[in-house]
Amino acid sequence: MKLFSYWQSTTSYRVRAALNLKGLSYETVPVDLVAGAQRNPAYTTLNPSAGVPALVLDDGTVLTQSMAVLDYLDATWPEPRLIPTDPLERAQVLAVAHSVALDIHPVNNLRVVHALGADFGATPAQKKTWMQGWMTKGFVAIEAQLIPDMPFAFGDAPNIADLCIVSQMYNAERWDVPLDAFPKLTRIAANCLAVPAILAAHPDNQPDAKEFK
Repeated sequence: MKLFSYWQSTTSYRVRAALNLKGLSYETVPVDLVAGAQRNPAYTTLNPSAGVPALVLDDGTVLTQSMAVLDYLDATWPEPRLIPTDPLERAQVLAVAHSVALDIHPVNNLRVVHALGADFGATPAQKKTWMQGWMTKGFVAIEAQLIPDMPFAFGDAPNIADLCIVSQMYNAERWDVPLDAFPKLTRIAANCLAVPAILAAHPDNQPDAKEFK
């Protein structure tokens, strides 16, 4: 398999972590979002949404959208299980995962930050306030849904909610979001990074890693 990925992309981070946890072999193909490589015709032919990640299976099938990719991986290689089979547990776990993937990320991604400046004249300070504000609102909602005193979001092992959390917490640190009010999220992120498979997926450990400017 080939994973078209950008090192700081939180959506790519989620998928890298899942592939690693399941012990699946893949080749990372960097897509430089800052340089605009995602808009190259060769890439948009592969992924018309001009985003990352894109997972190319061994038979050439292309999967896009990180949550859809995670669902495919869990259905095809169910161990370790990332999405519970019990209907109630599944709904609870997906609610937290979607709070990151559907509430926070869509207004916090690179194309939105660019549009704030290019289309609305936002200053760097205003962009930072925007990013911090939406992450903080999302984290307040997620913190309230988490089980206290558990290593991970809903138990003793990481699941799809944890992968969404740890990747978004990385973004929060990049944008200097105050995290003192979120002890559960902070604990979960630290416990995730103590898992070698998730640590290997961390942006700083990617082949295209570079210092954020």
